[in-house]
Amino acid sequence: MTITLNGMLRSFDKEMSVAELLCALEIASEGTAVAVNASVVPRKQHGQTYVREGDTVEIIRAVAGG
Repeated sequence: MTITLNGMLRSFDKEMSVAELLCALEIASEGTAVAVNASVVPRKQHGQTYVREGDTVEIIRAVAGG
């Protein structure tokens, strides 16, 4: 499956949930916002929302600092 992830094409072996995608990318879901095709996916729905061929995914990490 090929998706656009944060503006870059990325390929994965199969369709997967948002939770599986974050795991594959080694990104913790806490402090992370995810949008699939411009729709924000609440953290509670990461396991039930699937990323499919051609989707556009944006992942934004909150960073503490000043």
